[in-house]
Amino acid sequence: MSPPRRRFAPATARNCDPILDVLGPLLPEAGLVLEVASGTGEHVVHFAQARPGLVWQPTDPSPEARESIAAWAEVEGLPNVRAPLALDAAVEDWPVAHIDAAVCINMLHISPWAATQGLMKGAGKRLTPGGLLYIYGPFRRADTPTAPSNEAFDADLKGRDARWGLRMLEDVRAEAESNGLGFEGFVEMPANNLSLIFRKR
Repeated sequence: MSPPRRRFAPATARNCDPILDVLGPLLPEAGLVLEVASGTGEHVVHFAQARPGLVWQPTDPSPEARESIAAWAEVEGLPNVRAPLALDAAVEDWPVAHIDAAVCINMLHISPWAATQGLMKGAGKRLTPGGLLYIYGPFRRADTPTAPSNEAFDADLKGRDARWGLRMLEDVRAEAESNGLGFEGFVEMPANNLSLIFRKR
């Protein structure tokens, strides 16, 4: 029998704890947390270990990612992590009906704008009142110069796919608010990233 096919992302090992430091106090004590674009699965198992009172539902459109997520959950033996589901944020039909919180890490800049629109629409429809939407990643801000490393990253992303690139915080906020998600602010994170905090009105 072949061993579980876990994948590893070096950036995840570096940002798990800083993200949890911000995310942890914002989460409810109990309920269902949906992770959109779970990637390797390293984040969701880290968060599920720290918050065992919550049920975590990882998702990803990639079969390879879902295999890795399932392998991580199996190796760590976490009963509060559900089997990963296929979810493309840009598609209207999500495989969950109601959620108490949603987490989305490092997706917005490596997906078309339609994925951001879909994330806001999907979260706005499915979050319980007061429910959290937490987003992490690099962003541009109208009132702040973009770090040179982020400018280079943005150029590299657009070279790989013209639909990708760092999003304007103001555009993301407007999209969220048009879907009933109030912006509570942001937290500056290591490596020129931001944590964005939204709540269902």
